[in-house]
Amino acid sequence: MKKLFLLLAAFLMAGAVQAMNEGREVLDFNFGWRFHAGDEADAEQSAFDDSGWRTVDVPHDFQIEQPWVPPTADERASNNDPGANIRSRLSSRGFKEMGIGWYRKTFTPDEAWKDKRVVIDFEGIMYVGDVYLNGEYIGGTDYGYVGFEIDITKRLQYGKPNVIAVKADTREPLNSRWYTGGGLFRNVHLLVTDAKVYFMRHPLYITTPQVSAAEATVNIQAEMACYTKQKTLKTETVITDAEGQVVARQTDELPFNARMRTCEYRLKPVRLANPRLWDCESPHLYKVEMTLYHEDGTVADRVSEHFGVRTVEFSPAFGMKLNGKKVLLKGIANHHSLGALGAAAYDRAIEKRIQLLKSFGVNHIRTSHNPYSEGFMDLCDKYGILVVDELYDKWLDQYCGGRAEWSSLWQKDIPEFIKRDRNHPSVVFWSLGNELQQYWNLPFADWGVTPYRLQRELLKRYDDTRLVTVAMHPRYRSLETDSLPAPLVHETDIASYNYRYMYFPGDARRFPNLMFYQSEANTSGMGPNFYEMNLDKVIGLAYWGQIDYLGESQGWPAKGWTQGAFDISLQPKPIAYFLKSMFTDEPLVHIGVIDANTDAMWNGVQTGTDRMSDHWNRREGDTLSLYTYTNADEVELRLNGKSLGVRQNDRQNPKVRNRIKWDNIVYRPGTLEAIARTGGKVVASHRIETTGKAVRLEIVPDNGNWKADGTDLQHLRVTAVDRRGRRVPEADTQLTFTVEGDARIVAVDNGNMVSDELHATNRRKLFNGSALVILRAGKTPGEITLTAEGEGFRTVKTKLQTH
Repeated sequence: MKKLFLLLAAFLMAGAVQAMNEGREVLDFNFGWRFHAGDEADAEQSAFDDSGWRTVDVPHDFQIEQPWVPPTADERASNNDPGANIRSRLSSRGFKEMGIGWYRKTFTPDEAWKDKRVVIDFEGIMYVGDVYLNGEYIGGTDYGYVGFEIDITKRLQYGKPNVIAVKADTREPLNSRWYTGGGLFRNVHLLVTDAKVYFMRHPLYITTPQVSAAEATVNIQAEMACYTKQKTLKTETVITDAEGQVVARQTDELPFNARMRTCEYRLKPVRLANPRLWDCESPHLYKVEMTLYHEDGTVADRVSEHFGVRTVEFSPAFGMKLNGKKVLLKGIANHHSLGALGAAAYDRAIEKRIQLLKSFGVNHIRTSHNPYSEGFMDLCDKYGILVVDELYDKWLDQYCGGRAEWSSLWQKDIPEFIKRDRNHPSVVFWSLGNELQQYWNLPFADWGVTPYRLQRELLKRYDDTRLVTVAMHPRYRSLETDSLPAPLVHETDIASYNYRYMYFPGDARRFPNLMFYQSEANTSGMGPNFYEMNLDKVIGLAYWGQIDYLGESQGWPAKGWTQGAFDISLQPKPIAYFLKSMFTDEPLVHIGVIDANTDAMWNGVQTGTDRMSDHWNRREGDTLSLYTYTNADEVELRLNGKSLGVRQNDRQNPKVRNRIKWDNIVYRPGTLEAIARTGGKVVASHRIETTGKAVRLEIVPDNGNWKADGTDLQHLRVTAVDRRGRRVPEADTQLTFTVEGDARIVAVDNGNMVSDELHATNRRKLFNGSALVILRAGKTPGEITLTAEGEGFRTVKTKLQTH
């Protein structure tokens, strides 16, 4: 009986393995690459000896590991302008040298692939890349923000090791206006499918043209290839809800014409009863799983895709509605990089940012100025973040990699971009570019009108459900009066102005068909640039650079942008609570003490903001100015229990709404407290206290479900505290971190953008009393111990677990 049971179990297990292997295999190709920084002759050749190269795992940004390159003496002395070193050739690129990185991976193809189709899929190579298999050039990219695949079926050599080699090139300093990073910064996969009947790249196009409370119509189009003589293509479509319950199932018999080996097929509409809608508060996701069969009924290929049921409407009368309700885009526009991790696209780092932004009321991200990773799009779907999905910066060869003419790129980039992202319910409209109209000599010399028309026509070929725009700055055409918007404004579906919201009312009167979106808003204008818009009619806005980032430095020693609401290590600055007071109805008050005034300009826009902190460790007798940010009716300020007065929140004045300034506050050690009231009742308070000497370190992890998948991250905040557990802002001790267990340190940070310390190391000084260390999990579940050591502190350890 026992033997019979074991035989039955083995039979069932074999069946399960066979079922899992039906259809396509998606193989993770991220691990075990050999890497070399710098160019190397013959590195693409199979026989090349890479034993001296180090091993890295993807995603990987080789540029973040490089030393800082300060401006030269000539660059600093170019003129007497204090901001002259902004013009360093590397200031926009994060003061990292440009260069080449080589990656090599050796693998032996599975013999079972001999009768299959094998494809290598790169989600992106930064900035441009070339790919070789066994010494033969097989493809590459001239614009690293979009993915591509290469069919390697006929090039594989079975029975022996094969070598994939990738050459990644960051190009020249002026080929980007910000830090791009370099290398295999996104995922790499091998796809194994049936050789003759299979789904094409990004094959599904899912739309919901009719939606009501009772029923939703789901239209599905699938792109398939068939190299047999069969007369029909049979598919089965299964739709499941977020809990995995099957809510719809159907089969389709599609007539096949052998003269059309690849074709897009429309399936019968699927009806969903009582659909659960996707929105910002309840982002419900359905999943389509589609199976393609051989003529004999065996599985040829299988793919799946998530989608959401929702409606989006736009009108000059109300801006934007989601599922019939007015929604205002309250967002940010940032570059794709992830702080100390550089450009390496870790899903957990992206998720951490989305969670942080959402907690401060942000419901929108503009992907300035390039497509973000596939993981980013999935996470926006998951968390209910509305996305304006953008493809390019300026339509100039210089800013698209510099290796190929931009006019030769967009015909390939647009289909890949749109087909990849069109099923994401988070995407509400497309943007094809940024700050274009100052260049009359774009292709066809008509201020970008014809290039836009051509691109939009191609875009609509792949998605006709969304509106299309470009972000404009300035909103008018160069060399002309600013009294009229640029010609490109009248071509786009949405008038997207960077910073020029003050033109919305006048342009709306003259051109009542226009719909307005403030595609970039400056932090220095925060408040007025939100409240001075007609919020009932505009689509919304995106505040520029609200998380500090590498690149676009306004002067050495700053390594990047410092005008955000959150520092580069993701600590909120006082102004983040001003943002939250505008974006949420949650009662709040927060104190921000002014440390310094700045008056910086960037691209003709005022960007400088008051430097503030929210601690009460000052010098005895200092006279201070500060803000209390609040959405309550009034604020009372108390110093050591003594009232310094009560001030009203002037909601009728957009220039001061939600921020109350207090001058001539004489510092006394102790406690400063802000108490907010609405209708006479206390609704919120914020207290800052004078701390004692730092006596110990505390470590707080952020990921309670740390996965041993080789990629998942753990962010640990290390803080110096006094005897009462309060953060001590003056603490600046250098810390050294070590790890035991199957994990490694991939980055350290502290939020100090002027520090000369590197991120890809295991040492970092405390800044404002804290530091951040980021660990990358290995693949073996188990206990991980992080140790932090610093002079004057007892060594502290924290134990973690990967699952």
